[in-house]
Amino acid sequence: MMFKIKRILFCLVLFACLLNTGMARAITSAEADQIDATASLDSLDLLLTPAVTAETGDISYRAKVVKILESDIVMLDGRAQEYQKLELKILNGDEKGKYVTIDHGKDFVIGVFQKVRLGETVILSKPSHTQGQRDIYYITDRYRAPNLIFITLIFFALAIYFGRKRGLTSVIGMIFTIFVIFYYIIPHIIKGADPLWTCVIGGVIIILLSLYLSHGFNKRTSIALVSSLLCLVLAVVVDLIFVYTAKLAGNGTEEAFYLQFGTFNFNLKGLLLGSIIIGVLGVLDDVTTGQAAAIEEIYTANSSLSFQQLYKSGLSVGREHIASLINTLFLAYVGASFPLLLLYNTQKTQSLWVTLNSNFIAEEIVRTLVGSTVLVVAVPLTTLLAALYYSRKRRNLPVS
Repeated sequence: MMFKIKRILFCLVLFACLLNTGMARAITSAEADQIDATASLDSLDLLLTPAVTAETGDISYRAKVVKILESDIVMLDGRAQEYQKLELKILNGDEKGKYVTIDHGKDFVIGVFQKVRLGETVILSKPSHTQGQRDIYYITDRYRAPNLIFITLIFFALAIYFGRKRGLTSVIGMIFTIFVIFYYIIPHIIKGADPLWTCVIGGVIIILLSLYLSHGFNKRTSIALVSSLLCLVLAVVVDLIFVYTAKLAGNGTEEAFYLQFGTFNFNLKGLLLGSIIIGVLGVLDDVTTGQAAAIEEIYTANSSLSFQQLYKSGLSVGREHIASLINTLFLAYVGASFPLLLLYNTQKTQSLWVTLNSNFIAEEIVRTLVGSTVLVVAVPLTTLLAALYYSRKRRNLPVS
């Protein structure tokens, strides 16, 4: 049984890799040259070298605030405005060690949260071409990479400490998922591949890797895998039907709006369809593995149960799972869109029905409904597969 599972896993991964190779060869040399001339995802060095922002031509450095020369409130366009005069030391790049003085907030609006502290490291930018004028520097953001690394390590430590072996393998699975997204899905979409099918192929790879790494090579994981793959097919169908029925074009967010004016010609509707598929993967893992485990535990407690009894007991557990996860999915999407929801409600420039009909709100509604629909079907499907397997196993038990 284990040999068959590994062989199937190997074949599926090989199939995905062959598709990957085929799609890569389909890219024309002109497109490849265009990609190489722009920012490459595979060769970013954010920590050691200054970064050039393609859209503005600005060069960015890390800089440390060594002195706060002034800190006051000035009037800007008739409004009180926070203002700081700062001396900074550049920490990297061709200007490493250089001291610069800037006016932070005197010529443009900054909020209280944008004020910097003595000793803080920030991202300092300057235009790459100033046409013979003196260099102009301005702060664009705080430098938070070390803090992000620190809190990530805290998460890893807690996951491994409390999860033991499963925690470690889950972290490894998450890392593989990140690699699939950033080194397969995103590069292929940039190169012109269809976003929906790229996300589907990436989703298959993620399911294979994450399920077995997180939950081990065992029977219930294999049941969850089969159920997840079937539900992924269902997700594609539901995704297409819901998006086309709702007449969505994929341009409901600010990010999608700006993608229309970039160097690359992205299929925005395809991006929306693909992003919904990626969002569904997370709930699929939870539902299918949870249901498969529930059926196995019920069978272990009473191996004499028939298929109908196993299915009925598992579905009883699954209904509770459905109720909690639908609400979880809705809250996750609301949380991600909360600032924009507040903006819609505070401006009061249009009626509620017009707001609900807008591209952005409609996209979030469809995201939630696609995920919830697949989740609802995943519970009885996984329960059915698991009940079939364990009821057959019961019939094959030797009579004592």
